[in-house]
Amino acid sequence: AVYQRRVRGVTSMLYHHHGVNYGFSGDYNEYYNEFLNYGAVNYMMLANEYLHTRYPGLVTVAEDVSGFPALCRPVDEGGVGFDYRLAMSTPDLWIKLLKESTTDAEWNMGNIVHTLNNRRYKEKNIAYVESHDQALVGDKSIAFWLMDKEMYTNMSVLSDLTPRVERGIALHKILRLLTFGLGGEGILTFMGNEFGHPEWLDFPREGNGESYHYCRRQYNLADDELLRYKFLERFDKAILSTERKYKWLDQGNGYIFLAHESDKVIVFERGDLCFAVNLHWESFTGYRTQVKTPGKYKVVLNSDSEQFGGLDRIDLNTEYF
Repeated sequence: AVYQRRVRGVTSMLYHHHGVNYGFSGDYNEYYNEFLNYGAVNYMMLANEYLHTRYPGLVTVAEDVSGFPALCRPVDEGGVGFDYRLAMSTPDLWIKLLKESTTDAEWNMGNIVHTLNNRRYKEKNIAYVESHDQALVGDKSIAFWLMDKEMYTNMSVLSDLTPRVERGIALHKILRLLTFGLGGEGILTFMGNEFGHPEWLDFPREGNGESYHYCRRQYNLADDELLRYKFLERFDKAILSTERKYKWLDQGNGYIFLAHESDKVIVFERGDLCFAVNLHWESFTGYRTQVKTPGKYKVVLNSDSEQFGGLDRIDLNTEYF
């Protein structure tokens, strides 16, 4: 059995300034100075060493936004001993783009690939599209940012597929593919967000009259064949099954071939797979790109497939070379 333990507030523990009003660019001088809390570092090294020795199957995950060097390297190498770090900049990236951009045409491809691929060499990260905070009352999930109120009126397959819902479903799949393909060595989702759960999560409290109405996750939405949530869940399962087969998460950082700003196309290679991701609102035919290994390529996962709510514009039998 494998057990996981997430350690919260690691950044706050590491430094006497608790990460408040202090920026980190990656320079070692920003970490190893008078602000470093050596007692906290020693405590976390001791805790990780004990836990991994006492419980060999245990996996520890650090919630750290500073990028502290060697946080996720073994203690016998001089590291702090965590197995993974949460890639907290990734959900911040997506929510910032959705909140601050008028349209997705404004998104910067270079910024996206830099953020997803920006992690310390040989230190594993857990990639995720959206955090639990975005599912709580007062904020909106990625799906709701993309489709807004039309989630209440046009998620039935019997209703019109509006441009907003069509684009929202497409981007929801693409953001997950980009994040899980490029963003880390492990993947994480908040319960229900993988299929675009439409509502927030709110626990009983004085402010809502101790109501349990939103203290739930409606998994039945993804099971309903008449609702489009099924397409998002199918795609999430397809990403997981594809990774289990080709195991790109164990292959280190992705190699970026293309981040084309006007075409809105990102192409990267990881393991034996070449990911070609089109964020443009139009399709391309005969698109040429670089690959590391010459030869013939076939599609193993297509987000535009009809089974995932797409328009089936790619022939899966086509060979690319």
